[in-house]
Amino acid sequence: MAKAKITYTCTECGAVASKWGGQCGDCGAWNTLVETVAETASEKSARFAGYAGAQSQIQNLSAVRIADTPRIATGLSELDRVLGGGMVPGSIVLIGGDPGIGKSTILLQTLCHLAKHEKALYITGEESLEQVSMRAQRLGLDGGSLRLLTETNVERITRLAGEEKPKIMVVDSIQTIHTDMLQSAPGGVAQVRESAAQLVRFAKQTGTAMFLVGHVTKEGALAGPRVLEHMVDAVLYFEGEGDSRYRVIRAVKNRFGAVNELGVFAMTETGLKEVKNPSAIFLSRYGESVPGSVVMATWEGSRPILVEVQALVDSSHIGNPRRVTLGLDQNRLAMLLAVLHRHGGIPTYDQDVFVNVVGGVRVLETSADLALVMAVLSSLKNRSLEQELLVFGEIGLAGEIRPVPNGQERLREAAKHGFKRAVVAKGNAPKQGVEGMEIVPVQHLKEALDAVF
Repeated sequence: MAKAKITYTCTECGAVASKWGGQCGDCGAWNTLVETVAETASEKSARFAGYAGAQSQIQNLSAVRIADTPRIATGLSELDRVLGGGMVPGSIVLIGGDPGIGKSTILLQTLCHLAKHEKALYITGEESLEQVSMRAQRLGLDGGSLRLLTETNVERITRLAGEEKPKIMVVDSIQTIHTDMLQSAPGGVAQVRESAAQLVRFAKQTGTAMFLVGHVTKEGALAGPRVLEHMVDAVLYFEGEGDSRYRVIRAVKNRFGAVNELGVFAMTETGLKEVKNPSAIFLSRYGESVPGSVVMATWEGSRPILVEVQALVDSSHIGNPRRVTLGLDQNRLAMLLAVLHRHGGIPTYDQDVFVNVVGGVRVLETSADLALVMAVLSSLKNRSLEQELLVFGEIGLAGEIRPVPNGQERLREAAKHGFKRAVVAKGNAPKQGVEGMEIVPVQHLKEALDAVF
């Protein structure tokens, strides 16, 4: 076979050079030339023909036939929830997370379950077959029908998988896979991009559902080129604290389901177990009320989850008081403290403020504004709030309390867990009310402070 022609492409302007150089000759950027494989016109046409199968035609939108896409249940309802109902044939799912978080464990559990009635293939480039077998035995998995392969060459992987014809396969991990067409080391930008492109092409042409495991950088982002996330159909992040037994899978991209969906798991001796009621886990509170603690209802994907927000306010002995958040946006905390001073008349410019969301959950929506302010004020005044109180709502710069989406569903979830009183925005107060719960609608920050304190 003729040797592939190697070129070098600038990641900034896209200019192509025949040899590597420290500086791009077109745009002048430094260290932006990466190794790529030059394709001929026939190779490009053959590659794209595999997706369409025939020449494309212009059609009306109403004339396009929509076929029901079958889903492959993974055996874990929380993982199916994040995926949008299960794996879609021909789809590529990229899952990333810190080392030891449980990526290989949950995928091995999933494939052992699917191998009982579907042909499944587990490809590992980091471990030997004996190590994978030992993990399966330690977890008590029945993987007698699961097919295993230890390989890092992507051309050999696609050839053997084409002969095996699995319905679902796992590649662990994409950073260890390399192609013979490039001379750079595995894990490099060019190697990851080209190897992923070949795997994506194979999955689309054969209809194989595929999981790709990805490493993350020290900042928490997926290692490798950003284009890797654009090539796949879904991107999942595996999160969890090192000293916690709970793990969270969050979808940040999904072409076949909702994004920002959340799946909660508990790490046990026999692997990851799904948590059916996450609110009960995150609400493991003390026997009596303590200052600086309040419960709010956040919306994750398609369901509400009750979480506890804690705040600690203490006198500062430095010129610039500290503002520290865990699970919340630090810039938003600084803004809310300014609103509390301006519209509530309560200054915190000489206080250190520490805020934490219990359980390691990251709250990314604005419904935590009102709960955050109440927790800070409770700690500042050293006054405990009632345990059966629920608070949520967005706070504007003018001190107004704005409604948030899915307010009634949040209130019903809180009523199921025994909450008797809720302070919410007036727009979130249901007309019929919620059985067994007193709802206090507020329009301004001062009204909310009077209702709680």
